[in-house]
Amino acid sequence: MSTIFTSIIEGQIPGRFVWADEHCVVFATIAPISDGHMLVVPREEVERFTDADDALVAHLMMVAKRIGSALEESFDAPRAAILVAGFEVPHLHIHVLPAWGESSLSFEHADPDVPPGRLDAATEKLREALRRAGHGSQVPREMGSPAL
Repeated sequence: MSTIFTSIIEGQIPGRFVWADEHCVVFATIAPISDGHMLVVPREEVERFTDADDALVAHLMMVAKRIGSALEESFDAPRAAILVAGFEVPHLHIHVLPAWGESSLSFEHADPDVPPGRLDAATEKLREALRRAGHGSQVPREMGSPAL
């Protein structure tokens, strides 16, 4: 059974993409803890972090690091944080978000009612930061598609 993330990657469900490569994509969550909250998701359906091949985990973390650096710069955040839980969707994903303190790093702070325009603006802000950082070849041409 295909996951909701696979449906987003395949374009069956809309997504806001900031990164794409042969192994993974990065798109905005629809319930962010803070503006700029992204999900690093492998194209391959791997249910749990601990089930993933070591090379895939290494690649996802490298991408998460690049996304985190761009988040720090574009959202003027002192840190980028990552969270790996995976209880809500059985498809490995790494949450990467700008962070101003550990107390805010809880899914209790996720906001499922962020206006689409605000999600679009945060996504485009990160896309621009990734281009400035020299990762333009990994930024999809259009925000709504993972195609490069």
